[in-house]
Amino acid sequence: MYELVKIKDKVRVPPAQFGKNLTEALLTLTQQQYEGLLDEDLGVIVAITQAVKSGEGKVVLGDGAAYYETELEMVVYKPRMQEVIEGVVSETTEFGAFVRIGPIDGLVHVSQIMDEFINYDSKNTCFVGKDSGRKLKKEDAVTARIVTISLKGAIADSKLGLTMRQPFLGKKEWNTGAPIEKKPMVAKKEKMEKQKPDNRPAEKK
Repeated sequence: MYELVKIKDKVRVPPAQFGKNLTEALLTLTQQQYEGLLDEDLGVIVAITQAVKSGEGKVVLGDGAAYYETELEMVVYKPRMQEVIEGVVSETTEFGAFVRIGPIDGLVHVSQIMDEFINYDSKNTCFVGKDSGRKLKKEDAVTARIVTISLKGAIADSKLGLTMRQPFLGKKEWNTGAPIEKKPMVAKKEKMEKQKPDNRPAEKK
Protein backbone atom coordinates (compact mmCIF):
# COMPACT_ATOMS: atom_id res chain seq x y z
CA MET A 1 0.00 0.00 0.00
CA TYR A 2 1.02 3.62 -0.44
CA GLU A 3 2.02 5.54 2.68
CA LEU A 4 3.17 9.04 3.55
CA VAL A 5 6.17 8.84 5.89
CA LYS A 6 8.65 11.27 7.43
CA ILE A 7 12.32 10.60 8.13
CA LYS A 8 15.35 12.68 9.11
CA ASP A 9 18.60 12.56 7.18
CA LYS A 10 21.73 14.61 6.59
CA VAL A 11 21.71 16.15 3.11
CA ARG A 12 24.84 17.32 1.30
CA VAL A 13 24.44 20.68 -0.48
CA PRO A 14 27.34 21.26 -2.92
CA PRO A 15 28.89 24.73 -3.37
CA ALA A 16 27.12 25.14 -6.73
CA GLN A 17 23.82 25.38 -4.81
CA PHE A 18 24.99 28.11 -2.46
CA GLY A 19 23.06 31.34 -2.92
CA LYS A 20 19.96 29.55 -4.19
CA ASN A 21 16.76 29.03 -2.22
CA LEU A 22 17.80 26.41 0.33
CA THR A 23 14.37 24.76 0.62
CA GLU A 24 14.15 24.31 -3.16
CA ALA A 25 17.75 23.06 -3.32
CA LEU A 26 17.14 20.48 -0.57
CA LEU A 27 13.98 19.25 -2.30
CA THR A 28 15.69 18.92 -5.71
CA LEU A 29 18.76 17.17 -4.28
CA THR A 30 16.75 14.66 -2.25
CA GLN A 31 14.42 13.92 -5.17
CA GLN A 32 17.45 13.09 -7.33
CA GLN A 33 19.00 10.99 -4.57
CA TYR A 34 16.04 9.04 -3.18
CA GLU A 35 13.23 8.69 -5.71
CA GLY A 36 13.10 5.20 -7.23
CA LEU A 37 15.21 3.61 -4.49
CA LEU A 38 14.06 0.61 -2.48
CA ASP A 39 14.50 0.46 1.28
CA GLU A 40 13.76 -2.87 2.96
CA ASP A 41 12.00 -1.11 5.87
CA LEU A 42 10.23 1.72 4.03
CA GLY A 43 9.55 0.06 0.66
CA VAL A 44 9.90 1.76 -2.74
CA ILE A 45 10.40 5.52 -2.46
CA VAL A 46 8.00 6.91 -5.04
CA ALA A 47 8.31 10.67 -4.45
CA ILE A 48 9.87 13.20 -2.08
CA THR A 49 7.15 15.76 -1.40
CA GLN A 50 8.88 17.98 1.13
CA ALA A 51 12.40 18.65 2.45
CA VAL A 52 12.85 21.08 5.35
CA LYS A 53 16.12 21.75 7.18
CA SER A 54 15.97 21.23 10.93
CA GLY A 55 19.27 22.82 11.93
CA GLU A 56 22.23 24.90 10.84
CA GLY A 57 24.46 23.65 8.06
CA LYS A 58 27.93 22.31 8.77
CA VAL A 59 30.91 22.48 6.44
CA VAL A 60 33.28 19.51 6.40
CA LEU A 61 36.98 20.28 6.13
CA GLY A 62 38.32 19.42 2.66
CA ASP A 63 34.83 18.98 1.19
CA GLY A 64 33.50 22.49 0.65
CA ALA A 65 29.85 21.37 0.74
CA ALA A 66 27.39 22.15 3.54
CA TYR A 67 25.51 19.37 5.35
CA TYR A 68 22.02 20.01 6.72
CA GLU A 69 19.92 17.90 9.04
CA THR A 70 16.72 17.65 7.00
CA GLU A 71 13.24 16.33 7.64
CA LEU A 72 11.96 14.53 4.53
CA GLU A 73 8.33 13.79 3.71
CA MET A 74 7.96 11.03 1.12
CA VAL A 75 5.41 8.79 -0.57
CA VAL A 76 6.44 5.13 -0.39
CA TYR A 77 4.95 1.88 -1.64
CA LYS A 78 5.25 -0.96 0.88
CA PRO A 79 3.65 -4.28 -0.19
CA ARG A 80 1.77 -6.16 2.53
CA MET A 81 1.10 -9.88 2.81
CA GLN A 82 -2.44 -10.82 1.71
CA GLU A 83 -3.02 -7.33 0.34
CA VAL A 84 -5.41 -7.21 -2.61
CA ILE A 85 -3.96 -5.08 -5.39
CA GLU A 86 -4.95 -3.85 -8.84
CA GLY A 87 -2.44 -3.87 -11.67
CA VAL A 88 -1.80 -4.35 -15.37
CA VAL A 89 -0.16 -7.34 -17.04
CA SER A 90 3.22 -6.10 -18.31
CA GLU A 91 4.52 -9.39 -19.75
CA THR A 92 3.50 -13.03 -20.22
CA THR A 93 5.83 -16.03 -20.35
CA GLU A 94 5.35 -19.78 -20.25
CA PHE A 95 5.84 -19.81 -16.47
CA GLY A 96 3.49 -16.96 -15.59
CA ALA A 97 2.39 -13.35 -15.98
CA PHE A 98 4.14 -10.26 -14.64
CA VAL A 99 1.79 -7.62 -13.23
CA ARG A 100 2.84 -3.99 -12.82
CA ILE A 101 1.81 -2.69 -9.39
CA GLY A 102 2.77 0.96 -9.43
CA PRO A 103 6.57 1.10 -9.03
CA ILE A 104 7.20 -2.66 -8.89
CA ASP A 105 6.20 -5.88 -10.71
CA GLY A 106 4.72 -9.02 -9.20
CA LEU A 107 4.63 -12.52 -10.71
CA VAL A 108 1.50 -14.64 -11.02
CA HIS A 109 2.84 -18.15 -11.50
CA VAL A 110 1.07 -20.19 -14.18
CA SER A 111 -0.44 -22.37 -11.43
CA GLN A 112 -2.03 -19.30 -9.80
CA ILE A 113 -3.69 -17.66 -12.82
CA MET A 114 -6.99 -19.56 -13.09
CA ASP A 115 -8.78 -22.26 -11.16
CA GLU A 116 -8.70 -24.61 -14.16
CA PHE A 117 -6.22 -26.16 -16.57
CA ILE A 118 -4.71 -23.52 -18.86
CA ASN A 119 -2.59 -23.49 -22.00
CA TYR A 120 0.01 -20.93 -23.04
CA ASP A 121 -0.53 -19.66 -26.57
CA SER A 122 3.02 -18.72 -27.57
CA LYS A 123 1.90 -17.29 -30.93
CA ASN A 124 -0.45 -14.76 -29.31
CA THR A 125 1.51 -14.64 -26.01
CA CYS A 126 -1.52 -15.27 -23.83
CA PHE A 127 -2.97 -17.86 -21.47
CA VAL A 128 -6.22 -19.62 -22.34
CA GLY A 129 -8.48 -21.55 -19.96
CA LYS A 130 -9.19 -25.01 -21.33
CA ASP A 131 -12.83 -25.21 -20.19
CA SER A 132 -13.92 -21.57 -19.96
CA GLY A 133 -11.94 -20.10 -22.86
CA ARG A 134 -10.89 -17.20 -20.64
CA LYS A 135 -7.78 -15.36 -21.86
CA LEU A 136 -5.05 -13.42 -20.07
CA LYS A 137 -2.70 -11.25 -22.13
CA LYS A 138 -0.46 -8.21 -21.95
CA GLU A 139 -2.18 -4.91 -20.99
CA ASP A 140 -5.05 -6.73 -19.23
CA ALA A 141 -6.17 -5.06 -15.98
CA VAL A 142 -6.36 -7.57 -13.13
CA THR A 143 -6.95 -7.89 -9.40
CA ALA A 144 -4.62 -10.14 -7.42
CA ARG A 145 -3.51 -10.94 -3.88
CA ILE A 146 0.07 -10.72 -2.60
CA VAL A 147 1.18 -14.09 -1.18
CA THR A 148 5.00 -13.79 -1.04
CA ILE A 149 7.31 -10.80 -0.52
CA SER A 150 11.08 -10.61 -0.95
CA LEU A 151 12.41 -7.04 -0.86
CA LYS A 152 16.14 -6.63 -1.46
CA GLY A 153 18.52 -3.77 -2.20
CA ALA A 154 17.07 -2.88 -5.61
CA ILE A 155 13.71 -3.14 -7.36
CA ALA A 156 15.19 -5.48 -9.98
CA ASP A 157 16.31 -7.89 -7.24
CA SER A 158 13.02 -7.82 -5.34
CA LYS A 159 10.17 -10.27 -5.91
CA LEU A 160 6.44 -10.31 -5.23
CA GLY A 161 4.38 -13.48 -5.63
CA LEU A 162 0.71 -13.04 -6.57
CA THR A 163 -2.33 -15.27 -6.89
CA MET A 164 -5.56 -14.87 -8.83
CA ARG A 165 -7.04 -18.25 -7.87
CA GLN A 166 -9.48 -16.87 -5.31
CA PRO A 167 -13.03 -15.50 -5.57
CA PHE A 168 -13.31 -12.04 -7.17
CA LEU A 169 -9.70 -12.00 -8.35
CA GLY A 170 -8.38 -11.99 -11.93
CA LYS A 171 -9.93 -10.01 -14.75
CA LYS A 172 -13.18 -8.21 -13.94
CA GLU A 173 -15.17 -10.04 -16.63
CA TRP A 174 -14.21 -13.40 -15.09
CA ASN A 175 -16.14 -12.65 -11.91
CA THR A 176 -19.66 -13.50 -13.03
CA GLY A 177 -20.30 -15.72 -10.01
CA ALA A 178 -21.08 -18.70 -12.23
CA PRO A 179 -18.92 -21.82 -11.80
CA ILE A 180 -16.75 -22.94 -14.69
CA GLU A 181 -18.49 -25.67 -16.66
CA LYS A 182 -16.08 -28.38 -17.64
CA LYS A 183 -16.37 -29.68 -21.17
CA PRO A 184 -18.07 -33.09 -21.19
CA MET A 185 -15.85 -36.08 -21.90
CA VAL A 186 -18.73 -38.29 -23.14
CA ALA A 187 -18.83 -36.77 -26.61
CA LYS A 188 -15.11 -37.36 -27.02
CA LYS A 189 -15.49 -40.99 -25.91
CA GLU A 190 -18.36 -41.57 -28.35
CA LYS A 191 -16.29 -40.07 -31.16
CA MET A 192 -13.43 -42.45 -30.39
CA GLU A 193 -15.84 -45.41 -30.37
CA LYS A 194 -17.09 -44.47 -33.84
CA GLN A 195 -13.55 -44.31 -35.16
CA LYS A 196 -12.68 -47.82 -33.94
CA PRO A 197 -12.66 -50.45 -36.73
CA ASP A 198 -15.33 -53.14 -36.48
CA ASN A 199 -13.32 -56.38 -36.22
CA ARG A 200 -16.29 -58.59 -35.35
CA PRO A 201 -16.74 -61.57 -37.74
CA ALA A 202 -19.54 -61.21 -40.22
CA GLU A 203 -22.74 -63.05 -39.36
CA LYS A 204 -23.37 -66.20 -41.39
CA LYS A 205 -26.47 -66.08 -43.57
